[in-house]
Amino acid sequence: MDAVEGAAGLAHVLREHELVVGARVVLRHRLPDGSASDALGELVAADEASLVVATRRGEVRVRRGDVLAGKAVPPPPRRRGAPHEALSTDELEAVVAEHWRPDERVDLGGWRLRAAGGFTGRANSALAIGSPGVPLHEAVAAVEGFYRRRGLPPRVAVPHAAHVDPDEPALARELAGRGWGVDTPTLVMTAALAALPGAAGVPLPVGCSVASAPEPDAAWLERYHYRGTTAVPPAGRRVLVSADAQVFVRVLDGGGGTVAVARGSASPGWVGLTAVEVAPSHRRRGLARRLLAEVADWGRARGAVSACLQVAAANTGARALYGAAGFSVHHAYHYRVQHHG
Repeated sequence: MDAVEGAAGLAHVLREHELVVGARVVLRHRLPDGSASDALGELVAADEASLVVATRRGEVRVRRGDVLAGKAVPPPPRRRGAPHEALSTDELEAVVAEHWRPDERVDLGGWRLRAAGGFTGRANSALAIGSPGVPLHEAVAAVEGFYRRRGLPPRVAVPHAAHVDPDEPALARELAGRGWGVDTPTLVMTAALAALPGAAGVPLPVGCSVASAPEPDAAWLERYHYRGTTAVPPAGRRVLVSADAQVFVRVLDGGGGTVAVARGSASPGWVGLTAVEVAPSHRRRGLARRLLAEVADWGRARGAVSACLQVAAANTGARALYGAAGFSVHHAYHYRVQHHG
């Protein structure tokens, strides 16, 4: 029987929607003698008859009729430390990307070319992780063509160690030499979910209450203003519900008005925090801390063990809030954008 990290709790769990080619999965399956075994690894093939998992001992083909349980599992750690610290920069970027999926994704080697009508940089940039599988100049040309055909500015997300100057990575130097500018330096922060405060420990101001739902309602959408926008476009609404699961949390004042919002999202082993916004009239009252705690509780209830978020490097207030709650910087990234005229 294969050694299975993360297989705990697998019995009787069959998440068909997670069993997609390219995902890291664990399958419990029936053997000819009636016993059961687990296959852990990348799902490399799937059809109506069988599933093929590339394990450390070789490929294992499992007839669908023999599958007892199955689900996606987090990537294996490559570095020592707690799960939220052990993944490499590229590995964590791949995790975080599953919390904010675009309408369209085209892979170029390890790079992910993403488009969603221009709503957010994350959903409308080429995530440069791993190798593009072609010479760098060809990769850049492919990125340019992809975004121009969609009427979007060519944009590349360049991940790097937090202590590294944004101009240091080879890709950044290549793009800078072509005149691509820097946009939105960002930090990726992680935490052990068990260390984050729960809602019971973060009281609300008198008269306030919390409401949560699996989809954003009109009140949530009205409070959320991405970069000052007054309305979330249709593409944005699709991105907001693009993760494996999500929760939309609102804080209501005494009159029932929505004064703060946040979104929680899930991927195997992880909970993500995005779209945190508090009305100016209600800031410095602990509402953001309560939103974070609500999302943390939701993640713990789903069995997650780690949390992640992305915050603009210039947003010192938010960085202080997350740091005080238990988050630490894992790595950084920034966008390189091709501007014309």
